[in-house]
Formats: sequence, C-alpha cells, structure tokens
Amino acid sequence: MKPNDQMAALPQEQRPFRILIISGSDRRQYNCPGVDSKSRTLMLRMAAQLPQEWEIDYEDLGNVYGREKIQSCNACVSTSMALCVWPCNCYAKNDSKEPDLMWNMDLYARLDMADAWAIIGPVNWYAPSSNLKLFFDRLVCMNGGNPDEKTIDHKNPEKAIALEKTARWKELSQNHLEGRTAAFFCYGDAGGDELDRQGIPTLLQHKAYFDPDQEPYSDGRLAYQSLVWQCRYSGVEVPDKLWQYGLTGEGKKYSENQAEDMIAEQPFMEKFDQWVQEFTRFVREKGKVMPGRYRAYGFKAPGHFLANIEDGVRYLRMMVGKAPRGSSPKAQEELGLNLDAGFHPKKSEGEKLRDA
Repeated sequence: MKPNDQMAALPQEQRPFRILIISGSDRRQYNCPGVDSKSRTLMLRMAAQLPQEWEIDYEDLGNVYGREKIQSCNACVSTSMALCVWPCNCYAKNDSKEPDLMWNMDLYARLDMADAWAIIGPVNWYAPSSNLKLFFDRLVCMNGGNPDEKTIDHKNPEKAIALEKTARWKELSQNHLEGRTAAFFCYGDAGGDELDRQGIPTLLQHKAYFDPDQEPYSDGRLAYQSLVWQCRYSGVEVPDKLWQYGLTGEGKKYSENQAEDMIAEQPFMEKFDQWVQEFTRFVREKGKVMPGRYRAYGFKAPGHFLANIEDGVRYLRMMVGKAPRGSSPKAQEELGLNLDAGFHPKKSEGEKLRDA
C-alpha cells in the first residue's frame, strides 16, 4: 500500500509494517544524463514485488535540474559528539540559503518511520554514488547524536564540548534508529568496454600505473562496505545475505547498458529478484521495530533567534582574530595553526594566495 505517515503515530500493534526503498544513483532524465538510472527501475520493480499490505515508501536521490541537493555533512562530530544534533540541525526545511534535499524530502522522518530500508545503487569508481555517500554522511547523527539542541543553544561548540563531559550526555546520546534492518544491492559493469584483455584501461598511456591485480575489491559488494559498516556501527542490522552485488553490462558500451538493456540480462535480474525475496522473508520474520525515544517523525525544529545572534557574534570575533577564550579556535590562533582570521571568510585560499 502507499505510505500514510499518520500511521506512524499509532501503537505498534496497530500500524502496518513499513519499508523505505532508496534509489541511490545520481542519474535522472531531467538533468545532464537525459536518461533515468537502472537503480530507479530496480526500486520500482522491488516496490511492485513486496507484499502489498505493507506500507511501501520509496525515493529517488537522482539529480533533477534546479532541485535542491543533499547538502554535505559539516563534520560537527569532530568538534564534539554533542554538537551533532539528531535530526541534523546544520540545515533546515525550506531554507533558501542552503536548501537541503534531506530535509525537504523529510528523509529523517521517513527513515525513522520505516522498519527496514532497501538501498539500491551503482558502483562509481570503486565506491557508492556521491549522492548515496552524502545521504549516509548526513546520517552520522543517528549514531549518538544530540536529540536536544537547546542543551547547546542550537550550535555552540564550547557548550557542546562541556555537555559531552557530563552525566546527562550519557542519557541523551543514543543510537536513534537502532534495531532496523538495512539491505544493500549494488551493481556495476566492471569497466564496460574500456578494458583490454589484461584488464588495463585501453586509453591509458602509462600502463605501469595500473595493475589490475592490485584493484581494491575482488568482490564488488565491498564498494559499499563503508555504508554497511556505518549501519552496523549504529545498531542497524545488515544481514550478510542482504548485502549483494550484481554485474550488468560487462564488455558493453555504456550507451548499451541502460535500464532497458539491463532487464534483458536474465542472470542479473534473477539475482536481484532473489535479493528481494530474501529481504521480504527476513524482515517479515523479524517484524516491526520499536521506535527510539527521540523520534525524527513528528519533529518540529525549535526557534533559535537569540542563539543565532550569539553565533553571529562568535563568527565576527573569529574574523578579527578574537576567538572565545578557552576555545579550540583560540588555541589554534595562538599557536599559528589555522591562519583563518579575516573579513572575507568566503574567499578561497587560492584567491588569498594570489591577492597577497
């Protein structure tokens, strides 16, 4: 059935089982590629095969011209775990300055409402697509993120550092999506028609630069290992049998390996359908997952007008080389480690070098 978000407010025994499928390719026909991705086709195929009494939600992360994109993670965790807020408050819904697909598509709430996730995407340069990597980077907050931004006045680094050392922080910091299941199906073409018989790129002039025996993965699914292990680290179960790789379009030109070509490759499609069946069996037996204490579903971002003013004052102080006393920026200033004071923080380092 189609997803009904109001169902998520029902008691556990009354709400239907819910799935979220993600198409992780960057490609959409409404941008430069001019063609929709194979992962979109597989996403729709999976949705049609799942039990129709389940709530089946899905989303395509592909780039649409003029539409917002997933903003990058700002790595707040590296300052303090307590500075990383759940759900992410580095960005906001319908923000005009930094529009963010994660918030505008309500992806935090949709991940929270689902009992299981199915992630489908290509292998690009031995790794997940850039959009899928951004998607998971922005989920660092599910692993111990601060569920109460008021404890740090929205985004105050010094207050976050102090909070992280208190007993209260141990109560706040949780794996907010723990217990769910994530399944991964990635696919690749082994270089299409770009390789010679020895597995070396035909365009390569410096052949010694590329030793095919030293390529990083003998098993293509390992291209998604960072995503899999992030889930496991965060308490999201990824059964080994639900982490699969399929080979499609090997030896073909990329133009001959589109979705309409893929569906004619019987071994590949059988492997995908088998993955869907294994997913269905596993999550049905596991059943519905209890939501965490601090939910993204129903979350309303608090106001932080005064906190924004305080952040602005802090920003200005750093611009003039007067970072807050006792702060890390102050220590870096005194030791000459950052060289980051100045009235034009948006200016690139390259511009500064050339203007000096």
